[in-house]
Amino acid sequence: MAKKLSAIVPSSKELLFQVLLHGLVFIFYSFDHEASHFDNQKLVYFLNYALAAFVINYYLLPHFYYKKKQVPFFLGVGVIAIGVMLVEELALEPIFFPDTRAKGFPGVLFTLSQVLPVITILSGFKFAWDALGKQREVEQLRSAVQESELQFLKSQINPHFLFNNLNNLYAYAIENSPKTPEIILELSGILRYMLYECKEKYVLLTKEVEQLQNFMKISELQIEERGKVRFDAQNIRADYRIAPLILVVFVENAFKHSTASQSDQISIEVQVSLSVAGELDFICKNSFQPQSNTDSLSKGIGLENVKKRLQLLYQDAHELRIQTSINQYEVYLKMDLNKII
Repeated sequence: MAKKLSAIVPSSKELLFQVLLHGLVFIFYSFDHEASHFDNQKLVYFLNYALAAFVINYYLLPHFYYKKKQVPFFLGVGVIAIGVMLVEELALEPIFFPDTRAKGFPGVLFTLSQVLPVITILSGFKFAWDALGKQREVEQLRSAVQESELQFLKSQINPHFLFNNLNNLYAYAIENSPKTPEIILELSGILRYMLYECKEKYVLLTKEVEQLQNFMKISELQIEERGKVRFDAQNIRADYRIAPLILVVFVENAFKHSTASQSDQISIEVQVSLSVAGELDFICKNSFQPQSNTDSLSKGIGLENVKKRLQLLYQDAHELRIQTSINQYEVYLKMDLNKII
């Protein structure tokens, strides 16, 4: 019932829109160029057209045209047009023009040429308003769907990260390693960041890079004396924001696959730099043994996840290249941090 009433009763914004445009149309319609004054008699004629447009706008359009019932709609428009002509010929002209126009009928086509343009313009305002409203609804729906998908993708990161690091923590606990408390402390800090500070679509770039470095510290404990880890961040500024938990996925995979395929001579290198124009360059390189299963390097849950997020958040503002050589896996990501949705 409420939806039916909303189709008939316009909102305050729509009412203001219609009143202003109807007023403009009336000014152009009623102005007499020869006498340079407004013809008050035309007000009655205009009200006749406006009443017809009201019936078309708030009854025929929502009940027939928008429901794809074109035949009843155009039949209704025809009946209304005939009604408008009858009111003019049988009521208005005998009152205002008894000695001239009321003495003869100029013809259906001539009368329609006087009636239809004004009614069409007035009805067009309503159609345009409804079209804009539908476009806004579509945009809101698309935004809601995209936001839901982003939240779903982001929710997958935490369990994936937690699962991998709990395995490492378990291994240290079994060995009664003195590094276990340090790992727990670093892990709790990273999880706190993920759970509480990553709720927003974008976070400060400085904060994200700081957490990336913390993640590398905890992951470096897996390597110990078996290789080298290098992290380099340049020109990172707090006046830029970035979607959280994107860069860390590549670093996580670098540690995961390097440690899984090598027992020594592990090499992991991460570089993050920000240009003056706001373009972020991220390079992550890691070594691996060719005899390991390299097919899984680009098919992990985390990588597929981050590719989807990049496509949603930086559709035309990122470049991702993943290359595999004989014993090195390299990720290159460029992001324009000025272009965010």
